[in-house]
Amino acid sequence: MTLNRRQFTQGATAIAAASALPLARAADTVKIGYVSPQTGPLAPFGEADRWVIEQMKTAFKDGLAIGGKKHDVQIILKDSQSNPNRAGEVANDLILKDKVALMLTAGTPETANPVSDACELNGVPCVSSVVPWQPWFFGRKGDPAKGFEWTYHVFWGLEDVIANFTNGWKSVQTNKKVGGLFPNDGDGNAWGDKELGFPKPLASMGFTLTDPGRFQNGTQDFSAQIAAFKKDDIQIVTGVVIPPDAKTFLTQARQQGFKPKVVTLGKALLFPGAIEALGDLGDGLTTEVWWSPSHPFTSSLTKQNAKALAAAYESGTKRQWTQPIGFAHALFEVAADTLKRAKSLKASDVRDAVAATNLATVVGPVKWGGQGPFKNVSKTPLVLGQWVKGTTRKYDLVIVNNLAATQIPTGGTMKLM
Repeated sequence: MTLNRRQFTQGATAIAAASALPLARAADTVKIGYVSPQTGPLAPFGEADRWVIEQMKTAFKDGLAIGGKKHDVQIILKDSQSNPNRAGEVANDLILKDKVALMLTAGTPETANPVSDACELNGVPCVSSVVPWQPWFFGRKGDPAKGFEWTYHVFWGLEDVIANFTNGWKSVQTNKKVGGLFPNDGDGNAWGDKELGFPKPLASMGFTLTDPGRFQNGTQDFSAQIAAFKKDDIQIVTGVVIPPDAKTFLTQARQQGFKPKVVTLGKALLFPGAIEALGDLGDGLTTEVWWSPSHPFTSSLTKQNAKALAAAYESGTKRQWTQPIGFAHALFEVAADTLKRAKSLKASDVRDAVAATNLATVVGPVKWGGQGPFKNVSKTPLVLGQWVKGTTRKYDLVIVNNLAATQIPTGGTMKLM
């Protein structure tokens, strides 16, 4: 059979049109991995992640232009189960099976460190958060002269938490005797470290520290620590413990007649659920505040300010706002900004775009190479908060000291328990 020129042209046009239709619709897909503790004792750190990811599905519904080409965005959330080994396993799955272009991770060294290590080993760009930078950097054997090649971190450091805790303690009357609760984990070993952690700066400010030694997470008996604190007339208790351990310690302290004037704990006292679980023991406890509705920052992605983002979470989940919302959201701000600027989806191009980030986010400015101690660390501001009985909720977290970050307004002054 022979085709004349007109039939051939019509046929060719029809074939071209038919093949163009699916091509016009089917963009390539870029995959972003996200690892956080959804279950286990660290689950409060990941509580807001699913809500944030639903929000991101709306933000990314039209896709992203990467290297001049439109891409659909797929976000793959994996649960570290609060276990470092599990965190490493799911990170390897995301890298090797799902072939993610960019990894995001948050929620204590037990999740962020193994995920970052997997990315560094496999040459995959990674942005991590919600770990003070010392346990993230030195906990992974980081060399200050070299830094890391593939892994970047955004959060505050131990110097910031020490400044905030002590700023608060100096604002009230105590005997300046401090008892430390430092568990045998990534955070506890960093916070209790004689050089990097609390001991040296506390001594230089005239505080005396009683450190009864490391204990295992999930311990059921704090009698030895309480006895040591009573013996040394401790009026301030500090440290970095998981929420169940804070409840065990505070309950046993009351039973054994130990009544400190100040309790300022990292990690355990961050979340409204953990404070409510303490009942009246929660009143007056103090903790670091990394993000709140009163932080004066706005999302580069959704244009919501911190107050609007917290309000959207509360109306969408019927739960009280929680600090990790801001950082989960900001990680996706960084991811979107990075991918838009990347020359291509080649790992090195994405990594170079991460390194060149200079972005105003809902947690503050993010910029590597100039806003932190090393090229892989970008620092964010930190203030001190106190839990007080609420009017519409059981407890509200009020910012009571902002000497370390005056751009964030206070809502009250620190009071003794």
